[in-house]
Amino acid sequence: MIPSIFNDVVGPVMRGPSSSHSAGALRIGRLSRDLMQKQINKVLIEYDPNGSLVTTHTSQGTDMGLYGGFLGWDADEEKLPDYQKYIHESGIDIKVSYVSFGATHPNTYKITLWNEQNQHQITALSTGGGMIHVVKIDDFDVSMDGDCYEMLVYLNSSAESLISRLEKEFDFLSISTQPGLIVIKNNEAYKEELIQEIQDHSAVNEVRVLNPVLPVLKQKDMKLPFKNTAEMEKFSEGKNLKLWELAVQYEMARSGESKETLWNKMAHIAKIMRSAVETGLSGTSYEDRLLPSQSPEFQNQLKQNKLIEANALNQIIMQVSAVMESKSSMNTIVASPTAGSCGTLPGAVFGAASSMNSSEEQIIEALFAAGIIGVFIASGATFAAEEAGCMAECGSASSMAAAALVHLAGGNLQQSLCASSMSLQNSFGMICDPIANRVEAPCLGKNVMAASNALSCANMALSSYKHLIPFDEVIDAMAAVGKAIPHELCCTALGGLSVTPTAKSLENSLETRKFKSC
Repeated sequence: MIPSIFNDVVGPVMRGPSSSHSAGALRIGRLSRDLMQKQINKVLIEYDPNGSLVTTHTSQGTDMGLYGGFLGWDADEEKLPDYQKYIHESGIDIKVSYVSFGATHPNTYKITLWNEQNQHQITALSTGGGMIHVVKIDDFDVSMDGDCYEMLVYLNSSAESLISRLEKEFDFLSISTQPGLIVIKNNEAYKEELIQEIQDHSAVNEVRVLNPVLPVLKQKDMKLPFKNTAEMEKFSEGKNLKLWELAVQYEMARSGESKETLWNKMAHIAKIMRSAVETGLSGTSYEDRLLPSQSPEFQNQLKQNKLIEANALNQIIMQVSAVMESKSSMNTIVASPTAGSCGTLPGAVFGAASSMNSSEEQIIEALFAAGIIGVFIASGATFAAEEAGCMAECGSASSMAAAALVHLAGGNLQQSLCASSMSLQNSFGMICDPIANRVEAPCLGKNVMAASNALSCANMALSSYKHLIPFDEVIDAMAAVGKAIPHELCCTALGGLSVTPTAKSLENSLETRKFKSC
């Protein structure tokens, strides 16, 4: 899959503690709903003990996301915190089972669904930052990312004439066949007349259409200007383009959208990020929460000059904290690139911007600069803490934020890449060990550290410090380090701070509180 800034990096716009567990699960739930033509009576959800979901699905928003998807909701649906009430009212009977079925990815969902007419099964992966990949539907191996309209045509006999007509008369993205199934991909909705015509064919048992769940759809015959930083630097020779302008060039090719449309998308993202800061600073609360609202007191101490003088850094700490508290109170945030690291980029950008009096246009440009850095990381490594620890989340966000800060300070392309390289180098080996199985601590501290690292590396790059290792090589090394981190230290609640006696006591206390409230 070819990363998009708005699919993989600055998004999804969501509620919930984790983009992998909440937003990714919701998208899988939406595809499951489409598979059943929006009529679901009964569901069996199976998690392999070899993965992360057995220990995290109730506390990190997987249930909330999946059930919201079954109900057809968006990832930022206001009713998501009350998902249990609405799923009960829907009458859908849901059972969760822990069973070994050979899952090789830590975020593997095996879901069997029933209604009065049909039974179907979907196996899908949540791959980080809300991104997903469907690997199996019923007994068929498939490859679906949620970025196009997928038509599944189930066959009862050979259908060469139908396949031939579809290939000759329609300009679909692709048509693939296997015994018993045709899969058609398209970036436009199928006309009802065509769906009915295929359904009426004598070789066809049934037709299912799975609608896209990503904001940027797959394009046909896509020609990207570059795929990594080395190619980007070569592309930019003689053009005198800034990093944010190169990001727009990439996303125009990736999405097929105009510069104006993309600018408006990023302006909308910036607005949501700013709102998350404001919400956090106004004070937040939520029952199932580990940390109290802390950023308002930081703001009070800052206004009264009672903190150690640190100018932009104090603004960044405050605003990172505010976004994380918005997330933990189930308010809307932007996963950038993940919900677990959602405070780093907006906290760094808006914190520094408030200190530097940056314009709204400069902020939007900075977010584009961060976005293309994230694209390169998504291409060569991962954003999933379940695969590579918190290095994949806060480390990636720090690298993105470093490039954004260099842009805000008026730096050039080489300085941005230098800052990103140093920032990611400094993040290697960071584990993911959430206390009490909530994405709050040490996540808040790691977000603050990531944003502080970004600020330091930006200033170092602006002062001509040497990063030594090219960014592409740093990404390759990050991917290798991620594979070497033990499974227990990758968002499983099986290692690090998450298994300390105090952490276990806090987890039991939260579970008891939740049980009493129910």
